[in-house]
Amino acid sequence: MRPTLPQLIDLQELVDLGGPHLQQRLVCEVQAAGVSYPVHAVTLGNPSLDVPAIGFFGGVHGLERIGAEVVLAFLRSLVMRLPWDGVLHRQLESLRLVFMPVVNPAGMARGTRANASGVDLMRNAPLDAGARVPFLIGGQRLSAALPWYRGALGAPMEPEAQALCQVVDEELLSRHFSMAVDCHSGFGLRDRIWFPHAHTSEPIAHLPELMALKGILDQTLTHHRYVIEPQSRQYLTHGDLWDHLYLRACEQPGRTFLPLTLEMGSWLWVKKNPRQLFSRHGIFNPLIEHRQQRVLRTHVGWLDFMARAACSHRRWAPLDEAARAELRAQALAHWYAG
Repeated sequence: MRPTLPQLIDLQELVDLGGPHLQQRLVCEVQAAGVSYPVHAVTLGNPSLDVPAIGFFGGVHGLERIGAEVVLAFLRSLVMRLPWDGVLHRQLESLRLVFMPVVNPAGMARGTRANASGVDLMRNAPLDAGARVPFLIGGQRLSAALPWYRGALGAPMEPEAQALCQVVDEELLSRHFSMAVDCHSGFGLRDRIWFPHAHTSEPIAHLPELMALKGILDQTLTHHRYVIEPQSRQYLTHGDLWDHLYLRACEQPGRTFLPLTLEMGSWLWVKKNPRQLFSRHGIFNPLIEHRQQRVLRTHVGWLDFMARAACSHRRWAPLDEAARAELRAQALAHWYAG
């Protein structure tokens, strides 16, 4: 059967509108209830490995459809600018953009956090936390009937997780500088931007670059309400895909890879519309139209900022050891003191 998932239909429409500027490839297909769902990657910009790249990912948790819709909204804004925006074309000469808006299409179609096999893709990497994790939420191997299931011990990663890793390996980790943004929802009253680590509270090697990125974000989007922090400040988890990929990038000398996770504060939507508590989708997504449009406007602006930051990373990322040492000290005091 042909899937009728609205987000996949929107993605195909954007690919058709983008014409020769966009390249689409099928990374894998997954089956659920007799339906075959494609997992696509879409790219645009300069394919040369000499230019930086940034990837935008959504729909890793099928229930959090707003993440996919934010990524699709940003891609739509780019596609609609292609016919007339000369500045965008000059930017694309120096940047590679990668999109995987619907990483977990079967989960999205079923309205579940996990994929069709009951596996939480963000607990599925072969990586264990170095300290105790919260019960269940940190990842468990007890049963696929319970949330946050990691998959069977020793089993290969799920096809969707492997597809994401494959695209990151080929399009991002192959370059001197790259970033990733993975869009989720469902944590608290604030919009948070998390960076590794999730499996340990130890600071990552690229803490200076993240402090520098925070600095230009605060200076540029002066009224933003994002809380930028390591995920470990909230809780530790097993099997985090972005920790897994970040550690893989660190094995390649001279590579800088900065993966970020946007956790949209869905509790704020519930607070403003308590009736959403009675809907499984309402706990993780804005259900009122004007609120959804506001969410899309807010985060599309940040994604555009991130694309510009990746393109111009040589202007803000620290270049010498003295600058890195100073920024690292600032970051340790800001995020890890106490």
